[in-house]
Amino acid sequence: MTSFFSSNLKSDLKASLVVFLVALPLCLGIAIASGAPSISGLIAGIIGGIVVGSISGSGTSVSGPAAGLTVIVLDSIATLGTFELFLAAVVVAGLIQVLFGLSKAGVLGYFFPHAVIKGMLTAIGLILILKQIPHALGYDKDTMGDESFLQADQHNTITEIGYAIQYHSPGAIPIVLIALFILILFENPKIRNHRYFGIIPGALWVVILGLVINESYGIWKPSWKLDGEHLVNIPQANSISELSGLLTFPDFGLFVKPEFWVVAITLAVVGSIETLLSIDAADKMDPQKRITPTNRELIAQGVGNSLSGLIGGLPITAVIVRSSANITSGAKTKLSAIFHGLLLLILVLSIPGILNKIPLSCLAAVLFVVGYKLAKPSIFIEIFEKGLNQFIPFLVTVLAILFTDLLVGIGIGMVFGLFFVIKTNFQRAITITEHNGNYLLKLQKDVSFLNKAFLVKKLGEIPDGAKVILNANKAQFIDNDIKEVLDDFIQSCPSKNIEITIEGYHYHLSKSL
Repeated sequence: MTSFFSSNLKSDLKASLVVFLVALPLCLGIAIASGAPSISGLIAGIIGGIVVGSISGSGTSVSGPAAGLTVIVLDSIATLGTFELFLAAVVVAGLIQVLFGLSKAGVLGYFFPHAVIKGMLTAIGLILILKQIPHALGYDKDTMGDESFLQADQHNTITEIGYAIQYHSPGAIPIVLIALFILILFENPKIRNHRYFGIIPGALWVVILGLVINESYGIWKPSWKLDGEHLVNIPQANSISELSGLLTFPDFGLFVKPEFWVVAITLAVVGSIETLLSIDAADKMDPQKRITPTNRELIAQGVGNSLSGLIGGLPITAVIVRSSANITSGAKTKLSAIFHGLLLLILVLSIPGILNKIPLSCLAAVLFVVGYKLAKPSIFIEIFEKGLNQFIPFLVTVLAILFTDLLVGIGIGMVFGLFFVIKTNFQRAITITEHNGNYLLKLQKDVSFLNKAFLVKKLGEIPDGAKVILNANKAQFIDNDIKEVLDDFIQSCPSKNIEITIEGYHYHLSKSL
């Protein structure tokens, strides 16, 4: 096992650097959008990486504060009254998730339709691209962690781009263009694996050059220099006492109140659903096609959430943005997720001043590339070629997430996905074919009352004088409603001059029932 991890160490270290650069602004942005202290997002990111990453059985997923919980967190803090009371609910939510895992509730993660998961990944990719356009143009009024269509500032994803074009910062544009050029260059294996240039990942080159370019503006073009809201903004502590002052601890004063338990259960259920969705998506992206043990994942998330709540962190879930950045950056094992958490801890404590000079525009370029890899045009073509039963739920999921938010969009996508699954099962449960007045009616696997309307319609279309073969050899279960329809049809055959042959269906037995 040790040799396995060490053989993948180089790949995992490079990937962890990329994930760190993606996670840093998102942790801060999600905390601000949630109405929580910005340090709470970093705490959740650190615990999500180190603690959840260590316990989880996933080789690729990365956990941290989730944009999908932003509205719930914001409303929960308002409902309970203080952030300290909310943290207590996070601790209890984590314990509930541990119970979910011990009771084998993770099996629910295997029931998400493939088309919906693909739609979620593609939608997240498009959201990343659209949401980063304002940051790429130097318009940073909205946080980087906001993934909802309707924003807190009353703008939406589309109108925000219009404002960014109108009120852009000139200094941001050269930075993002150079950053994109470097990242595209590093997509070439010859550059990425170069003995010198390849030592440092493209994303880190982007950050270094972005920082240098912005500092150089101060010399030759002061009006272009980015500062304030255009840069990463990490809270700084100059001593241990100041650091402890940044931490917030839970208050269990409302433990016996119904509203406390509503918040805790809501966080546990919604967080578990988002985790299972993200884990399923990450497993589908994993080049090694490993399957994550979902019950163990719920336990890992529960432990992480309880610890996060105890020291002032936001709720944690497996997060698809960070997970996809991890996978596309070449991560091989869970060490990448753990290393990214360690980087957050070490660098945020040791060099916050340097990190606070990183322009958001160069980090936007990194997220552009992650988004493109999730939402390539070829993905739409690939799903379309699989048929409308796959493409329609996929497209509905994409559009629903784009114009609402992740959880609402997934819910809409699931409704369409399940509709087409049921529709396909209807078609496969009963088939009827005709050739020269001869009809073959086949019952496949389970035939329930849901197939009754289709069966009645098809039997009604068989003309008098036809020859019919009723074959039920492959039917494992036939609902009583279906038996009644078939028995009535068999009984009516002599009067309609229909010659019927019955195979694998016990007519007299069903009549006696």
